[in-house]
Amino acid sequence: MRPRITCHMITSLDGRLHPERWSDPQDERIDALVETHYEATAGRLQAEGWIVGRRTMAEFVDGETVPERLDAPQARPHHLGERSDRHLCVVIDPAGRLRFDADHIEGDHVVVILSERVTDAALERLRAAGVSYCFAGPDGDRLGPALEMLGEAFGVTHLLLEGGGVTNGAFLAAGLIDAFSTLICPALDGLAGEPAIVEHAGSAGSRPAAGQHLYLRACQTLEGGVIWLRHDVERDASPS
Repeated sequence: MRPRITCHMITSLDGRLHPERWSDPQDERIDALVETHYEATAGRLQAEGWIVGRRTMAEFVDGETVPERLDAPQARPHHLGERSDRHLCVVIDPAGRLRFDADHIEGDHVVVILSERVTDAALERLRAAGVSYCFAGPDGDRLGPALEMLGEAFGVTHLLLEGGGVTNGAFLAAGLIDAFSTLICPALDGLAGEPAIVEHAGSAGSRPAAGQHLYLRACQTLEGGVIWLRHDVERDASPS
């Protein structure tokens, strides 16, 4: 059974993604508000780990590479490193670009979700670092089965999805987000075209949120005028 996924994000009033671009609230620095509230509220959600995309994870590792890819996908077994009792740090990196020199990020055990086109050499580097990995189909976009594998292999029941926007959009379009935890700061970005906290890389006519409805569970005003919204996602019943 796949773990419950809560998308936990912090945003400006206009839904933008990058705090370094936002205006400062009155009598406050935006970076101080983010530091005060983001991790504190994440802790209150009582998840057993977190999920990010490759670009977000790149901020935590020493380097990236442009790896070779197999001409045809090749099925190989998942690899489970030594998790012990640590939380999971899950990264969506289909091409295996990120280089890890340890099996943890900030104390949490790393699990990489890959495509079946990565080379054996890339897998060997991950195993040498003690990192766990699993496959999400030929192109690394079959996220549902990969999440089910995580739930079964590691016994996790709740994970936080923490960006970036394109990764969040992929989960939304796949119907894999069960709840949203959104911190809205009294700040603005204002520039057209800047990334939002959810962005689906689909055609202009696609509707990644179709059939998914938000139910407000809680609304709380935090110090500094930050609003914390919590929504459950209710989906239309599948046709029988």
